[in-house]
Amino acid sequence: MTTDEVIQIFRDTGAVLEGHFILTSGLRSPVFLQKARVFMHADKTAVLCKALAEKIRREVPGTIDYVVGPAVGGIIPAYETSRHLGVPAIWVEREGGEFRLRRFEIEKGARVVIVEDIVTTGLSIRETITCLREIGAEVLAAACIVDRSAGKTNVGVPLVSLAQYEVPAYPADRLPPELAAIPAVKPGSRNL
Repeated sequence: MTTDEVIQIFRDTGAVLEGHFILTSGLRSPVFLQKARVFMHADKTAVLCKALAEKIRREVPGTIDYVVGPAVGGIIPAYETSRHLGVPAIWVEREGGEFRLRRFEIEKGARVVIVEDIVTTGLSIRETITCLREIGAEVLAAACIVDRSAGKTNVGVPLVSLAQYEVPAYPADRLPPELAAIPAVKPGSRNL
């Protein structure tokens, strides 16, 4: 599946929004990918996650024991990707501001792949890696449907992305005038 095909699914579902957005990372952008509008369509989600699972199979060597999604955004793509990989899906969620594996137990040495929806700075993946390593898991790789950094983000493990779609993102104090003139909205899930 190509980047153009992935982004077309986002466009077809009305998930490519334009305006002034505060991203989960805190950066500002004129484009927001509202993946919830894609994930409400099981058929389109299945197409994307099947393609992501196939890419993970090609690029991640060895056995995968679990797919782990960071809550909230990673739960649906992790689940659907795990279905195509034939392994269990679990998720980490915030407790006291840090990711924890609250609802599940995994054995030390479990081989995991983290699956995220969209990556901009990779912070959620890095925090998930920290959590999983603290409990003794082996993090083989991370994967995402869309890498907004177009391969520039280092998450600390190999990153498999279905699409690389670079969209400008700016610190709040360095906005271009045309973006600064538009009121900002925060459509993401962190810090609600």
